[in-house]
Amino acid sequence: MASNVNPTVRRRRLGQELRRLRELKGMTAEEVADRLLVSQSKISRLENGRRSISQRDVRDLCGVYEVEDHRVVDSLMQMAKDSRQQGWWHAFGDIPYSVYIGLETDAASLRVYEPQIVPGLLQTREYAEALITGALPETPVSDVEKRVQVRLRRQERISSPDGPLRLWAVVDEAALRRVVGNKEMMREQLEYLVEQSQLPHVTVQVLPFSMGAHPGITGHYAILEFPDASDSSVVYIEGVTSDLYLEKANDVHKYTVMYEHLRAQALNVDQTREYIEDIAKSYAK
Repeated sequence: MASNVNPTVRRRRLGQELRRLRELKGMTAEEVADRLLVSQSKISRLENGRRSISQRDVRDLCGVYEVEDHRVVDSLMQMAKDSRQQGWWHAFGDIPYSVYIGLETDAASLRVYEPQIVPGLLQTREYAEALITGALPETPVSDVEKRVQVRLRRQERISSPDGPLRLWAVVDEAALRRVVGNKEMMREQLEYLVEQSQLPHVTVQVLPFSMGAHPGITGHYAILEFPDASDSSVVYIEGVTSDLYLEKANDVHKYTVMYEHLRAQALNVDQTREYIEDIAKSYAK
């Protein structure tokens, strides 16, 4: 059964605490791995929250770090137990980007740049289905439907009356011009995009072709920020076979500065709505 505990976030927080304990002990990941007769990559994956961590792992690491406070050990053990529970997305089976979903579910704000498509959290059901079918031509219909259902479930963060996700999306004009499905589907999608952009916690800006080269020219990325001050921001870059998560302060800062330039170069909110509405009308002809 899925619980209200977010396992992705629990693993991440636990990993951060284990890294802190290792650094306080003055040990390298390689030294810890040698002591426990495991690979250095395992220690790294445990610390960055990308690998499930058992209570035995926590016990062994606390032993290496000579943690004597039983309350600290018990707290870490509980976090390890919570991190092995299932989030709501596990009910849909194997989702390739489940780590990202876990982070997005717990995020307070999301800043995203989309160069080719309408952002997933702002897609209509029809657009999402046509997009996934086109992007993954060999995917069975049942799997396409599963992905659509996951996308719609993710969108509940936007409509949630209790702490909705603060979303800021900069969308390249190409995403509005690329006909996904058919023209009628695109018109409905763009009208929906304008509707969603009027929510107080959703901001949409279009980056028109006339801007030429810009800081987002290298492709899609998202910046996630969390309500807990102890959780560092994450830059997410989606790949074909694997995804990249950047958490180092310097990396996050660089992408944040890039995003500020994107926002400055894009059309403002009012101009964006007019721009999208005009393109939507062109699909009605």
